[in-house]
Amino acid sequence: MKQLLIIRHAKSNWANAQEADIDRSLNERGNKDAPNMANRLIEKQIQLDAIVASTANRAFTTASYFAKAQAINKRDILCVEALYLAPAAEYFKQIQALNQHLQTVAIVGHNPGITDFVNALTTTQIDNMPTCGIFAIKINIENWKDFQTAKKEFWFFDSPKSIH
Repeated sequence: MKQLLIIRHAKSNWANAQEADIDRSLNERGNKDAPNMANRLIEKQIQLDAIVASTANRAFTTASYFAKAQAINKRDILCVEALYLAPAAEYFKQIQALNQHLQTVAIVGHNPGITDFVNALTTTQIDNMPTCGIFAIKINIENWKDFQTAKKEFWFFDSPKSIH
C-alpha cells in the first residue's frame, strides 16, 4: 500500500508586481501556514519518504518546510520543472515515474492543475484546493507505474483554515 499527499503551495507574495511568477516568494501567512501544516503531518505520525515539487520558488519553499519537519535534506527534494503550473495529466506522469521503493510521497504544486488532479483520484471532490491544503490518498499498488489505473482510497484532507 502506497500513500500520496498532494499539497498546494502556501500563500504567495504579490507585493512586487514586477517579479516573475516563477520567482514569487511566500507571504507572511504562507511562511506561517507551511511549517504548521508540515507539523500536522508529524502529529499524524506520517513519515514521508520523498518530496516532489514544482521548481517555482513558492512551491519549493513550501516543500522545504515539509522537508525540515520530516528531517529530509532540502537538497533531496525532487524539483520537477514540468510541475510548474502543470495540468492534471503531468501529475499522473510524474507520480508514475517515482521509484517503486518509495512508500509515502508528497507532491507540491499549483492550481488549477492540482485541484483537477485531486478531483480525478477519488469520489471525494474539492471545489478549490486551498493554499497549503493537503489531500491524501492510499493506493493499493506495489509500483508507482501502476498509479493511474489503480484504485485510490481517500485518506484525509487538511488545510490551514483551522489554523487561523
